[in-house]
Order: sequence, then C-alpha cells, then structure tokens
Amino acid sequence: MKVISVNRGEARLVKWRGKNVRTGIFKYPVDGAIFLGTEDVVDDAVVDRKYHGGVDMAVYAYSADHYPFWKQRFPNSDWSLGMFGENLTIEGLDESKMQIGSLYQLGEAQVQVCQPRQPCFKLGIRFGTQKVLKPFINSPYSGIYFRVMRPGTVKVGDEMKLLTDEPKSPTVAEVFSFMYHRTEKDKAKVEDTVNCAFLPQGVRDTIRELQLGQ
Repeated sequence: MKVISVNRGEARLVKWRGKNVRTGIFKYPVDGAIFLGTEDVVDDAVVDRKYHGGVDMAVYAYSADHYPFWKQRFPNSDWSLGMFGENLTIEGLDESKMQIGSLYQLGEAQVQVCQPRQPCFKLGIRFGTQKVLKPFINSPYSGIYFRVMRPGTVKVGDEMKLLTDEPKSPTVAEVFSFMYHRTEKDKAKVEDTVNCAFLPQGVRDTIRELQLGQ
C-alpha cells in the first residue's frame, strides 16, 4: 500500500436546507508532509468532533482504487483527490482485508485500524448530490478511520506496512455491513464483532442493536 495524496482542508460555510453549515469535508492535496497527531491531523479543519477527530477518528484514509467506481456513478461531481474528506488517499487500501486493531507503519507514524466511516449529508454536499449516501452505505467502500498510536509525518510515496495483525478481529468491511444491514447469517461473527475490544463502544452498540435486538 502506498500513499498517493495527503490532504487537508479549511472550514467553510455551505448552504444546507436554507441554513449556513460549517464543514471541513473540502480537503485537497497539499505539498510536502502532513503530521498525524493523536486526535487529528495538524492544520486540518475538524468541525464536528462528535463525528470526526478524537482518538478513535484521528485520521481518515480512503482507497485510490475505489475512485473509478464512484467516478463512473457520479461523473458530474467536482472530482479531486480528497473527495471523500480523507486525509490520506492510499493505493491498495482494502477494507475487506484490513482487520480492526491491526497496527501499521505509515511514514513516521504508527496507526491502528479503528472503524469504518459513517457517511452523513456533508458527503453529499461535497459530491453535489445527496444521492451518493445510499450507494455509499450499500457499498463495501467505507474508508477507514485510524487511531494514531505514534504521531509522525506522512508524505506522498510513503508505504503502509503491517506491523501487527489481529486475525481474530472482523474486517472493516464486515463492521460497516453489520452497522447498516440486518443479517440472519454469521451470528457468531456478529457476536465476535460486538465483543471486539478494538472497536469503539458506540460502534459495538450500533451493531448490537441492529443485529441482536439488544
């Protein structure tokens, strides 16, 4: 896996249902390196810390490999890297293979797979249409939030290398699916997921309520 873009953004006001809304989703490629801190990326706008930033959502990455899939479906959107509000656009990032809790070296930083991204209307604002939300939820391409276990700089060309895997943990794609889609299959996997200590409690509660009715 290789970093092909590092992205930051400034907060901006946008119109949403007749009101002014602040958002930091408009992120664009920057020259040089970005610094991954334990709660956010330095000099990157984090507007709503209930849903972005903090230890469990310190940095968001999206796969460059998924861009063609979305460009084909939304060709009229104003495309650039950072389109999904990601700080890191990474070639080879695969939610179906990356397990919650696994630790990676990324540039000078060390990051731990934490959770999938839960989309909101601000993604629709970036795309220019709220019609992106349903297909995003129905896709396996959530992107990944990481905890930053060792702060450090990341730049274009840096490799992302596995340090420690967690083979008993669910994959990011499985967690994302369990959060939104009721299933009668894989009950054992669901149980393992809601008991996964690497997942934030709120995510585990969401899955428990949907899948187990508790």
